Amino acid sequence: MSILVEDITKRYKGAQINALNHVSLNCNKGVFGLLGPNGAGKTTLIRILATLITPTSGSATIQGFSVLEQPQKVRPIIGYVPQEYTLYPSLTAKEFLHYMGTLSGLQKPHAQIERVIDQVGLASVANQRLKSFSGGMKQRVVIAQALLHDPPVLLVDEPTAGLDPAERVRFRNLLSELGRERTVLLSTHIVEDITATCRQATILNEGKVAFSGEIEKLVSSAQGKVWKAWVSPEQFESVQSAHTIVYSRPTSQPGLIEIKFLTKESQPPFESEPVTPTIEDAYLLLIPTGNADEKQSENII
Repeated sequence: MSILVEDITKRYKGAQINALNHVSLNCNKGVFGLLGPNGAGKTTLIRILATLITPTSGSATIQGFSVLEQPQKVRPIIGYVPQEYTLYPSLTAKEFLHYMGTLSGLQKPHAQIERVIDQVGLASVANQRLKSFSGGMKQRVVIAQALLHDPPVLLVDEPTAGLDPAERVRFRNLLSELGRERTVLLSTHIVEDITATCRQATILNEGKVAFSGEIEKLVSSAQGKVWKAWVSPEQFESVQSAHTIVYSRPTSQPGLIEIKFLTKESQPPFESEPVTPTIEDAYLLLIPTGNADEKQSENII
């Protein structure tokens, strides 16, 4: 396994509960999703794998090297893209990468810089100052930095948060391309990131594994539990109190609301139509968020 996590638990000093509670997962080549709501423990796990913090118990290996006992062997084979990062706005992309490459010990970083700039699609703007870059372009610079030493494993924490839809699509495509040659562990709270890039995922909730496996298996678990109906405002109140509303929207017929909702009942107690489930539906069944109709599709969790 490229990444193997076994029974990891983490409790921060002074905390009343565990940030991670007996978490296990394994990842091979490709993009592997780590999905969950904010505070689920995703960043904690990524930081453990990046050798930045140590777990309270459990073990983890990357390419066969122990994250706890052999961090000096792990660091050269991983690229880490944190959720929060610092760039130097007065530098060009090339200058920034040269500076970071020199700091990391690369003797002649020029060839590596040209390679990664081309990989992330920034060749045409490589000599522009970072202060002129959009959010998506800055994210690609950070990815380029992580790729300078051509690591076989990439740890990426919430990379698309704050990006506009077009930039998000470009970034997902980039991650998919990178996953052809290496293992990419993608931590995100955005369901569409997983849908677009991953065949396998682990879902964390409150520090525990709620699901781990093939995306198809996750989606199939919601079969027969997703429904659509057309209800009056009075009926809507009743449905809302008993079920998770995925969306609600007015119809052309006055006084009628179209709803999509989730239920664990085999048949809702009112006239409804079954709907083919999505990853989003399966996620909401695993981790209920109450009434979800006000959510936007990109930030439901």
